[in-house]
Amino acid sequence: MNEPTASVSAFPASISAANVPGPPTSISGLPTSISGLIDSWQSIGAFAADVGCGYEAARQMRRRGRIAPQHWPHVVAGSRRRGIAGISYEWLAGHRAPAAMQGEAA
Repeated sequence: MNEPTASVSAFPASISAANVPGPPTSISGLPTSISGLIDSWQSIGAFAADVGCGYEAARQMRRRGRIAPQHWPHVVAGSRRRGIAGISYEWLAGHRAPAAMQGEAA
């Protein structure tokens, strides 16, 4: 009654984490970065509209990996509307510190 177990190599090489579409998320489903959060919107333009900033400002937020605190209320509210659970002021503050230590302007 001992049946052989399938090994990982039995699965097609096309199945991997690299082929899973969507922004990088943790096991809990939370985005792992500011750019991952912004990528949760269907476009940078949609994110900019929700946050109340221009397209270029939103693009720079994504590039820098930081969202200026004056936009946080709109980001938190927009995340809730879109069903992105766990995005709070604390999450945003926690993801701001590493980028701020690099010395880039907000």
